[in-house]
Amino acid sequence: QVQLVESGGVLVQPGGSLRLSCAASGSIFSNSVMGWYRKAPGKQRELVTTISSCGNTNYADSVKGRFTISRDNAKNTVYVYLQMNSLKPEDTAVYYCNARSLTFNAWGQGTQVTVSS
Repeated sequence: QVQLVESGGVLVQPGGSLRLSCAASGSIFSNSVMGWYRKAPGKQRELVTTISSCGNTNYADSVKGRFTISRDNAKNTVYVYLQMNSLKPEDTAVYYCNARSLTFNAWGQGTQVTVSS
């Protein structure tokens, strides 16, 4: 069983920066693909970014150049971070951490990011 816990979501002004964190523990393996997704009000959940075990990254066009994903494979926990810069009101959403492999697909509970003046 895999458990994911996100943190870092707050209210931030447009143009500001924010760093989200996710701790994935349990039957998590360093070769899992980690990712961040988000769901805005009235919209479907969408992919923000993913990072593979070897560090290959993938970003949605809407966040390229502004967001950066990184990961740290500790002994029993995988930490995933999302650095968000130049935030826009349209980035407002609940952000979810995801971990997946051939044997599991796990989600965190989500953390709210609100970009507003």
